[in-house]
This record gives sequence, structure tokens and C-alpha cells, in this order.
Amino acid sequence: MARLLSTAFLVALLAATAGAFALTEGAKLELSPIYRTHVPKVFSPACNCDTDVASIDFGLRKSDRLTVWMERDGKRVRTLVSGRSYGAGNVPLVFDGISDTGLTLPQGLYRPVVHLAREHRTIKLPNLIEIDTKPPAVRIRHRIYTHISPDRDGRKDVFRAPYRLSERGHGILLVDGQQVRLTRFQTLQGVLVWNGRINGRLAHPGNHVLQASAQDVAGNRAKPFPFAVVQIRYVSLGRTRVIAKPGTRFAILVLSDARQVSWLLNRRRGVARPGTLRLEAPKKRGVYRLYVSAAGHSAKALVVVG
Repeated sequence: MARLLSTAFLVALLAATAGAFALTEGAKLELSPIYRTHVPKVFSPACNCDTDVASIDFGLRKSDRLTVWMERDGKRVRTLVSGRSYGAGNVPLVFDGISDTGLTLPQGLYRPVVHLAREHRTIKLPNLIEIDTKPPAVRIRHRIYTHISPDRDGRKDVFRAPYRLSERGHGILLVDGQQVRLTRFQTLQGVLVWNGRINGRLAHPGNHVLQASAQDVAGNRAKPFPFAVVQIRYVSLGRTRVIAKPGTRFAILVLSDARQVSWLLNRRRGVARPGTLRLEAPKKRGVYRLYVSAAGHSAKALVVVG
């Protein structure tokens, strides 16, 4: 009899164990009421750009009445929806970084929390969202004075300036107050390049002020600051007025990146290398024009013979 009772007890114990195992495995296989969650990692409510809000999207398996809020360090700081009914499917929400009291929330990490009234469940989404309102710092060499000649001859066609950022972002180059370059990738360092064009057109010869800025992943932009003056110069002369006696030789400085320049004075012409150009003044008194050309551009000076 005792043996029979022992056997019955063992069978009951095995049945209970099997039932508990089945319940546990069933719980493991139960799908979460929320799925396919998409949130940005970082945004800036102060950037006035495409990333000044955070779009929060998730799928709802069954219709329910939702209350969704944002919390920081376990404290609720902003209610996105309160007791609103949603059908099964996608739930799109927006977090603008503003608290329930109407103030911009400080920098930091925030977590979306969803309460499902019918399910009697509160789910903290695993995705943290960072509010970042601090623009990146730009480190670049200052007080650069140089020149370019964007004539596509392979010599001094572009200006390049390496830079570093305090965080990953796009480098930005402005010329005379207009943005001409935004680097393609968000990196910690790069090179700002100017090819002499503004809004797709070649800028006029002369001096141009270049400014540097940057935009981080959240969309914050650093305040532009000037760091270089770049002169577009194809050919220029050291002086615009020469006084010489009839038939005497005179010298004038020619600045150009071209291998050689062409000159024209009183129907006489020739070619020479950039640098000091030595010519003979006309034999008759008068005022003459000297033209020096390179790469389709020219400069002129008056030659006063007297």
C-alpha cells in the first residue's frame, strides 16, 4: 500500500512539473503587445532644423487605450498622450523636448514609457533618446592669407583647410557670408575645400573672407567665425602706373600661377615667365597701356613716357 502511495505521489509530482514547464514556455512564446519600435538616438529642440523633434513610432498588436510619457531618471517629465485609444497597427508620436510646464528640457537621456490600459501593463521602451543643444566646437588654423587661381590648370586651383571637431558632425564653409560647402560625412576631422565658386559661379577676382562652422548629429550649428582671407588672382601687376623716359628700360612685377604670361605694349608683344618683367618704353612721349594676360585673364598698367 505504501509503495502504491509513493508511486502515485511521484506521478502527481511529474505532472505538476510538466504543467509548470508548459506555462513557462508559453509565457516565453507570448508576443509583446508593442513591436517594431523606431526612435532617433539624438535630437535638438533648439536647432530650428529637420532634427528639432524626435519621432517615436511603434507597432501595437491589439487595439488599446494608451498613455505615453517621457521620463528621465525615473521621473515623468512630459506626457505625449493620455488615455487615447489606438487600433492595432502603427502608433506615430512626436517628442519636441518641451516639458509639461512648457519649458525646454535640459540636455540628457530620456526614455519613452507606454501604459496599456486594457492589458494592464506598463512597458518602458529600451530606446533612449538624447537631447543635445550644445553646438560642436571647431578647431582650424586662423589668420590664413593666401590666393588661388581657379582656372583649372592644376596650379593653385583650390584652397584647402584641415579642421577638427569636438564631436562628430559636418564641416561647413562660408565665403562672404554664403554657405558654399557642407561636408558629406559626419566625422571628427576633415578638410574644407573652396574652388573659387559661390552659388555655382566663379567669384570675382579680389579678396574673399572665409568662415568655418559645423553641424552635429543633433542638428546644432556652431556660430560661423572668420579664419582666412583668400584672394582670387589670375594675373596682377605690382603697380598700375609706370613713369619712364623715352626708349629706356623699366621693370614691373607680374604675379601669376601660370607658367608664362603674354604682354602687349604699343603694338609690341611677347611672352615671359611671371616675376619681374623688363620692357623698353616707347621712344615717343605719351601715355601707353601695358596689358599682361594669363589663362584668359588680364591686368593693365599705364606707362607714362616723358
